[in-house]
Amino acid sequence: MEGKPSSSGVLLASEGREIPDAAVEAAARRAREEGGPVFVFSIARVWGTAFGFPNPGLLPTRQEWDEQREIVDSAVKRLRKRNVDASGEVVGTRKGAKRIISAASQHGCEAIVMAADPPRSRLVSDFIWSQEPYRVRRRAHIPVELVVAAGEDR
Repeated sequence: MEGKPSSSGVLLASEGREIPDAAVEAAARRAREEGGPVFVFSIARVWGTAFGFPNPGLLPTRQEWDEQREIVDSAVKRLRKRNVDASGEVVGTRKGAKRIISAASQHGCEAIVMAADPPRSRLVSDFIWSQEPYRVRRRAHIPVELVVAAGEDR
């Protein structure tokens, strides 16, 4: 599932959530416009460190890794059904936004597409993992398209 660097790809990223069809469609549309592939990227969350060192109890479990691989594989299959060249990868990290942005840079992506919950107050959102797409949008130097599910209220 290794991706190839390209000059005009699209990164379809997830901080661990299921990737909805609306986000897959948005990535496929952008890939057709850009004329490049889609690279699907998902995060298996590392929950922290103990005294500055990774602790095995805080790393993703085998089940969490498998769930993320299934999310990536499903998105890649749905993109290929839409005749879009796609590949994917799962990584474990504590800093999702930073890794997503660096993956976009490594793969030469011109845009990032992510599914997102409705935005929360900035004060509260820094403590909520599901608000990671908004952190990506704030930090990225390329366009970030956030696909907010219709009808979601919080």
